Amino acid sequence: MFDTVLVANRGEIAVRVIRSLQGLGIRSVAVYSDADADARHVREAHTAVRIGPAEAAKSYLSIPAIVRAALDTGAQAVHPGYGFLAENAEFARACAEAGLVFIGPPVAAIDAMGDKIRAKATVSEAGVPVVPGASDMDIPEGGFAAAAEKVGFPLLIKPSAGGGGKGMRLVNELSEVDAAVESARREAKGSFGDDTLLMERFVTTPRHIEIQVLADTHGNVIHLGERECSLQRRHQKIIEEAPSVLLDEATRAKMGASAVEAARSVGYVGAGTVEFIVSATAPDEFFFMEMNTRLQVEHPVTELVTGLDLVEWQVKIAAGAVLTVSQDDVRLDGHAIEARVYAEDPARGFIPTGGTVLAVREPSGEGVRVDSWMNEGAVIGSNYDPMLAKVIAWGPDRAAALHRLDLALADTALLGVGTNIAFLRGLLADGDVRDGKLDTGLVDRQLSTLVSEEVPPEFFVAAALDRLLSLQPQGSVVDPWDVPDGWRLGASGGIDFALKSGSSEVVVRVQGTPANALVSVDGGEPMRVSARREGDLLEVRHPTGFHRYRHAVGTGRTVWLARDGHSFAIGERERLRSAAGAAGGAGPVTSPMPGTVLVVKAAAGDVVSAGTPLVVVEAMKMEHTITAPIDGVVSELPVRVGQQVALDETVAVVTPQKDGQ
Repeated sequence: MFDTVLVANRGEIAVRVIRSLQGLGIRSVAVYSDADADARHVREAHTAVRIGPAEAAKSYLSIPAIVRAALDTGAQAVHPGYGFLAENAEFARACAEAGLVFIGPPVAAIDAMGDKIRAKATVSEAGVPVVPGASDMDIPEGGFAAAAEKVGFPLLIKPSAGGGGKGMRLVNELSEVDAAVESARREAKGSFGDDTLLMERFVTTPRHIEIQVLADTHGNVIHLGERECSLQRRHQKIIEEAPSVLLDEATRAKMGASAVEAARSVGYVGAGTVEFIVSATAPDEFFFMEMNTRLQVEHPVTELVTGLDLVEWQVKIAAGAVLTVSQDDVRLDGHAIEARVYAEDPARGFIPTGGTVLAVREPSGEGVRVDSWMNEGAVIGSNYDPMLAKVIAWGPDRAAALHRLDLALADTALLGVGTNIAFLRGLLADGDVRDGKLDTGLVDRQLSTLVSEEVPPEFFVAAALDRLLSLQPQGSVVDPWDVPDGWRLGASGGIDFALKSGSSEVVVRVQGTPANALVSVDGGEPMRVSARREGDLLEVRHPTGFHRYRHAVGTGRTVWLARDGHSFAIGERERLRSAAGAAGGAGPVTSPMPGTVLVVKAAAGDVVSAGTPLVVVEAMKMEHTITAPIDGVVSELPVRVGQQVALDETVAVVTPQKDGQ
């Protein structure tokens, strides 16, 4: 067994791998960029090494820096986690050349399965069914449109290298092909350094089901059942579960056998995942999509239903151990479901958010597991993937697992950063989800019912009372004249709090004290409310019930409040507003997220129509195209390619054309 292992990753997966290394009595080495100097994985490892600046290309993607860190700390092996260099054959080769064991498959297997085009050909020869399609290997330059017509619509265009939904585009008709190819190539090149593309027939009502495999260096290969990964947004998984309600025992065995053959076909070693696409209307018919030659984000659900620690087995296999678990030993006990918590805004197209974590509350209890890298003070920037944590629940059956996961999410609070927790709870409550009627298009179809920019009025009431509590004089002796209750001659006039959160704005009037207040919202019927604050808890009692909020104070006078999975940043709005640009939507066009300008598609002086692309901004491996809000002229375009932009920073100004122009 190894004495020291370097973990070549960050975030929750680095924390998770370190946990298994500690259980095996192995010394762990963390690596970190300047952005992660005080990150949780750095503090939990035995030792940590700085490998570069925040930019991933100069730190977590720097093969020389990571190999040097491993050698300098006496590591015998490197665990790549997932993402970054996990499926990079060059990295595995560099480790071997330096005398380090790469905890993953052989270079040849990474090469074979890392290229989706080659992978399809390899597994097809092994008898594994594949989806009809075409690729850059057999499409002449400029011939994507013609090839698309032959494959048929709808179809998926996606990178040959990498995964995680990056660079993937769904195309429904011929007119969309060229733009999709351009965008997919750009994102593929930026994410994986390879812009080779392929296209595949898009299976209608598709379900995404993957098989976990384990293989040792002695020829033993087994599968550990399946995971259902059909609940996705932007081709990225958000909720996964094991086992799938779609499969019966016969289909499970058939898919498992195909996955084992796919692994054998490339001499696979270690933990890997074979992904299949299955039609919801014909579950006995499945097609190979790709093989992930690494640990998967969703591996915890497999661990919870099999009782096996996949990271532990990765390490043991890499050290030469024989796989002592046979296929007959594998039993799926109960049901497990995982929800990915992202720093993103579902109501605004899942664009990344960011900020400094002010407070963290993570759930616990029977059947609940949290894989996380969150801690107070963590800074969520635009350099890395926006996943913050995974909340996983196990139950004796699917209904119990769903119930436990929902309660766990309700008890999760990350203040200071916008998250998708409320969206996840809404998705879990969807009737089709609860009935197991899943497919990869479900989220898109149901999105309008799952997201909302509205802030419940009781949050504004709580924020007003919290503000009033902050204004209360402190000390054992209080001068009544110091109490801010809006008192005036003859009666109490109350205090008005003009509050805003996102696009919601209200005026809350409070008369009295926090312990006994009469509160009205936007001139509505007053109600009797009382509030008290203790530590990070704000307790509010009013006619509709008693609510307990997690509370944290952000910059300025912004207060963050979280309850039942919902969290909002509520601040005081300006009393006077500028009318500039109010007419017809004219005025500044701002970035909806912090990030980097990838493409500038317009120029100052251009005449544009509403919806014309102006700028493409990338953050956390996600592209967002910013378009003109109205018909008009681009009067200003102050950004350039490569420039860093902040949330709500002006990237263009569009003004209406004057009559006659």
